[in-house]
Amino acid sequence: MSHLVLANVLDSFAGAIQFIFEPRDSGLAGGEVGGLGEVWELTKDHLKISGVALGMGLLLALPVGIVLGHRGQGEGLAIALGNSGRAIPELALIAFFVAYFGIGFTQAAIALSILAIPPILTNTFVGIRQVDRDAVQAARGMGMSETAVLMKVELPLAAPTIMTGVRTAAINVIATATIAPLVGVASLGDFILQANIYGDEGVLAGAICVAVLVLVVELLLAGVQRLLTPKGVELQRAAAAA
Repeated sequence: MSHLVLANVLDSFAGAIQFIFEPRDSGLAGGEVGGLGEVWELTKDHLKISGVALGMGLLLALPVGIVLGHRGQGEGLAIALGNSGRAIPELALIAFFVAYFGIGFTQAAIALSILAIPPILTNTFVGIRQVDRDAVQAARGMGMSETAVLMKVELPLAAPTIMTGVRTAAINVIATATIAPLVGVASLGDFILQANIYGDEGVLAGAICVAVLVLVVELLLAGVQRLLTPKGVELQRAAAAA
């Protein structure tokens, strides 16, 4: 029995991979579905809505987190937003925007950006506040302005923590963008939500594409985080891990 189940799973994955690379006829919709052409078009749409939403989240959350962290104010706000972000049901948020603002790209981007704000804001605040206060005071004692202290001391040392929040936000947004078709925005979620057109293999193919996209973006952002992390911090972490 277990061998039969395994064989069925492998057949499903094989069919999904074939769906990604080779178009096929759709009996219900007419014409062809699947194949690299459609996968690439929906991937671009998915990246577009996710990128705009993440950019909006960064523009809103990053400055607020930096200012609050630098001043040492708003810890309760940062923690509350972080907790609320984990508690918000994504589908309910999308439904709210549909009910009150209608459907469309802008509405979907705003809804997704709300999911990006909490991890970015919380990690930015925490990252700034975790910078050694002695180092900050030493920089001020050397005559640095508050802007210089922020740009040359706090932000470089807080970069790993901030980027962790950005990576979390990116994963949340990309994963949740699969339900963007519910508000009239194309994404890889088309494959998943329209099983009547794409079939079970299309649904699995969509899930595989989203998973691969998340992995690629995560690796790219991890590389950015590594570039932004000061060498001294990397060496300190390596020594602590050893």
